[in-house]
Amino acid sequence: MNLSTKQKQFLKGLAHNLKPVVLMGANGLTEAVLAEIDLALNHHELIKVKVASEDRETKLLIVDAIIRETKAEKVQVIGKTLVLYRPSEARKIELPRK
Repeated sequence: MNLSTKQKQFLKGLAHNLKPVVLMGANGLTEAVLAEIDLALNHHELIKVKVASEDRETKLLIVDAIIRETKAEKVQVIGKTLVLYRPSEARKIELPRK
């Protein structure tokens, strides 16, 4: 699934008021963190994840791994906060047409 620019803008607007639901600790990206992200995506569809990494390259590798493992779409990354979207079966968020 590829999101259009219009759809990403729509999701960014929805994500603006959200608080991060998953906070990565010093242990980095573990199976438990991935399971928690997966659970949050199933429940909310649109979530924020706080990535605890000072190194920019490490942070990008972690973000890529999260996207690959959860099969979610990256909406945006601002600082240490990653915004992810993955539609659930209930389709809670209605995206605008491309």
